[in-house]
Amino acid sequence: MSTVRGARERARIEVTAAIKDEARKQLVAEGAAKLSLRAVARELGMASSALYRYFPSRDELLTALIVDAYDSVGEAAERAHRTARAEAATHAARWVAVTLAVREWALAHPHEYALIYGSPVPGYSAPQATIGPASRVGLALIAVAADAYGSDGLALRPLAGDLRAEADRMVAAFAPGIPPKAAIPLIAAWSQLFGLISFEVFGQFNGVVETREAFFREAVTELARTVGLIDGGATPRPAETAGP
Repeated sequence: MSTVRGARERARIEVTAAIKDEARKQLVAEGAAKLSLRAVARELGMASSALYRYFPSRDELLTALIVDAYDSVGEAAERAHRTARAEAATHAARWVAVTLAVREWALAHPHEYALIYGSPVPGYSAPQATIGPASRVGLALIAVAADAYGSDGLALRPLAGDLRAEADRMVAAFAPGIPPKAAIPLIAAWSQLFGLISFEVFGQFNGVVETREAFFREAVTELARTVGLIDGGATPRPAETAGP
């Protein structure tokens, strides 16, 4: 019985992978808004009713693709952080390594990047299951800042009084390893990182920026400074040293 069950599970895994691979081809050809379970089934030579046993709706298939994409870029970011940390790179260099890994993934997977960071898919509402995978890149960046804070490598600027409660909320919700004064510049840098990548992936830099990687490195190095990562040759701004 266990042998039969194991064979069925392997077959299900293989068919699920084939469905998602075909759906990704549709993303390239038609875009997420036109993803169709019937079209996927037709290309795979399956009956639509058979495909529904794997993904009962278009939204469930979209969710699977979205989770896979978030996990893939998240793993790239985490791997870059682990490698840079193992090599005892400076905190600023760790930041640059993580951001470069995210950019490289985006350029290698532009349609999957568009699925998770582009325009919302009409009629689709992302479920709770996407939140954890979607957090992985941000948490990798927070880990860089937390490492720096723990070794006095994070310069903290005064926090505007009207942002104190918001910064406290951010730290309690998803960044317990950093002080509130670091939360606001870190979230701002995270959003600017994806602005840089999106401009490149979606063509807004065409005719504007030609040396793309050098430009990106300079931009994310400046973002590291705004976060307060003061090592790696950066000159600290007048700021408070580590404190709550």
